[in-house]
Amino acid sequence: MTSSSNKSITKPEELDRGSFIYDVNRGDIIATTNDYSVFEDEKSPEDFSDVDEKAVLKKIDWHLLPIVSVLYLLAYLDRGNIGNAKIEGLTEDLGLTDNQYNICLTMFFIPYALFEVPSNILLKKIGKQSIYLPTIMLIWGIIMVTMGTVKGYHGLLVTRLFLGVFESGLFPGISYGLSIYYLRSELQLRQAMFYSAASIAGAFSGLLAFAIAKMHGTGGYEGWRWIFILEGLLTVIVAFVVYFIMPDYPDTAKFLTPRERKFVLWRLANDNTIKNDEIEVHSESTTSSRRFAPDLGIFNEKEHDITMKQAFFTSVKDWQIYFHILNFFAICVPTYAVALFLPSVVKNMGYSSSRAQLMTIPIYITASISAIIQGYFSDKFSIRSLFICGNLLLVIIGFIMNIVGQETGTPGVIYAGCFLAVLGLYSSFPGCTTWCANNLANSRKRAIAMAIQIGIGNFGGAFSSNFYKTGAYTMGHGLSLGFAAMGIVSSTVLVLNYKRINKKREKDLSNGKYDDTTDEEFYRMGDKSPFFKYKC
Repeated sequence: MTSSSNKSITKPEELDRGSFIYDVNRGDIIATTNDYSVFEDEKSPEDFSDVDEKAVLKKIDWHLLPIVSVLYLLAYLDRGNIGNAKIEGLTEDLGLTDNQYNICLTMFFIPYALFEVPSNILLKKIGKQSIYLPTIMLIWGIIMVTMGTVKGYHGLLVTRLFLGVFESGLFPGISYGLSIYYLRSELQLRQAMFYSAASIAGAFSGLLAFAIAKMHGTGGYEGWRWIFILEGLLTVIVAFVVYFIMPDYPDTAKFLTPRERKFVLWRLANDNTIKNDEIEVHSESTTSSRRFAPDLGIFNEKEHDITMKQAFFTSVKDWQIYFHILNFFAICVPTYAVALFLPSVVKNMGYSSSRAQLMTIPIYITASISAIIQGYFSDKFSIRSLFICGNLLLVIIGFIMNIVGQETGTPGVIYAGCFLAVLGLYSSFPGCTTWCANNLANSRKRAIAMAIQIGIGNFGGAFSSNFYKTGAYTMGHGLSLGFAAMGIVSSTVLVLNYKRINKKREKDLSNGKYDDTTDEEFYRMGDKSPFFKYKC
């Protein structure tokens, strides 16, 4: 058998921007480029000894994470501020019944879930997140302003529906975008850092709503209307700024030097998937040492990559996707319950609207800090499931405390339970999406599968928005903890199967089952390749 290290790199005479550099090991498109030198002469770590890896990572972090964090903060703020508006008089002023209010909440999640897959497909086709993401942000900001002028139930219903349509592309788009800059072992910390913006949004929402509500009567508008109008205007302004500062692919990132761009691409291409660097591969004629990261080649996309249609069907036929969906669904249901009803739960403890808004702030700040710390250690030890299950256990305990506190009339127990539930939910959320991304190889499959996971999972918001009735939260708490328990079960099933498959793949490689398989064939296998190791 010929060692893969002796294979030549395919260099067509003319390759345009439709040609991509592929990582055969990850089965992934890692850049659009016409510069092949990074793969011809610079395959060893020594070739990049002049590049400070930590400095490059820090540069990427500073130029990417603040942008996506602000985007997600505003998205979460805009979808959840209806909960703040409710305790400032929205339902009374619009004459809404409890059922009508819950329908308005539900109406957001239906298009939000349905449009996430088409949105990620569109983003992948456009290929410029610097155009696509701020555009949808600009549109939903305008919708948010419009929501502040509605006169009744039907107006609120329609604006919530369109808000769901245009917010749908942000979270899966950002999640996919991060996966093309960072190694698998670095991803959860970054996911946690950007997702912590959601918990900061929860705190910021309460503080902002407290301040904006003081504008009650200004311009003839109620305070809750100003919450929608001013927060929508903030979104519009930020969207215009993002057009000019958001990077696209690593090879076009202007904040990196040409040398650093090559280094980033090299890191992605050598993101090994199996712990050991080499194993012995036996054939009839030779015994050779073969690297787990096979040689890279430059292939024409049309000839070698799967189409979006193929990626879709490959995703829906992959067993693991359904358990990741269950995981995400199990987290989304209680997360949206908290986001939409936490101010009301705290107010129901006997506090004023203003006090309730302020009391949610320390809960969200604690959750934000926890998510980042756990993201760091999850990446450090390369473990996803343990952190997810541990956090979901905290969620279960937190909701049990809420039920007990409500039944016994002890506000302190309810408030402490809210801390545990929110901390567990907002810390497990980034781990759930990162775990799914880590175990999908081809970039098109990853883009679609993550959108499916996030899209179906977000239907959980439609469920949770109907779990809670005014003043009676026991049923909602009980259902939320039940979904959290489901997440622990689905995570356990994933871990057991991943370990079984990884063990079998290593055994097959050692036994020489794939001796005659070419690197190109390994590439086509994607995450079904024996070189691909599932993360647990």
